[in-house]
Amino acid sequence: MLDFKGLLFDLDGTLLDTAPDFILAINKQLKRHGREPLVGDAVRTSVTHGSIGIIESVYNIKQDHPDFELLKQEFLELYLSNISEKTRLFDGLRQVLDSCDQRNIPWGIVTNKPLKYTAPLMADLGLDKQSATTICPDHVANPKPDPEALILACTQINIAPNDCLYVGDHIRDIQAGKSAGMRTIAAEWGYIEEFEDITQWQADMIVHKSTDLHSLLFS
Repeated sequence: MLDFKGLLFDLDGTLLDTAPDFILAINKQLKRHGREPLVGDAVRTSVTHGSIGIIESVYNIKQDHPDFELLKQEFLELYLSNISEKTRLFDGLRQVLDSCDQRNIPWGIVTNKPLKYTAPLMADLGLDKQSATTICPDHVANPKPDPEALILACTQINIAPNDCLYVGDHIRDIQAGKSAGMRTIAAEWGYIEEFEDITQWQADMIVHKSTDLHSLLFS
């Protein structure tokens, strides 16, 4: 078993597989505009870049396009309306959370997902009562890769950063964790783009499948 006293997760693509609800929302929008729906998981790797990345990818436009902001806001409204229809914990991570609870190890969320979307999602999945801390960009001046949010989370759970692990699926997660003085775990099961070489992120550990995390932490 690894020696740690607190466990923090990124949200989208790390703890939760939120991509199916993003895909559901974008397909609703495409239908509204008389366009063909996406087939397969075309949006999955764009989720890591939030609504901006999804709109840029799906509509092939940049943020300076005159329709960009309207499309983004429409998409976000649709996403909020179906935010937890298909979103689930990644396989094996319920076991991780339960093992933390059994051992009185606080776990929490540090995400760049705004509170407006994080709070109802956590509540719908029953995670809000279990999470010892949930830090969103709304709570800090500087979101990840700045370490501010991670340091705030440690303060809230009263655990020193060097006693915490941070798990994330983007280089900004690893950068934030390392800057905060934490040990970091790169989640290869997440929303990682094809060109990314996660070995270059310099995480302390890489876990390839979500079902492998429990054995790393507790065996």
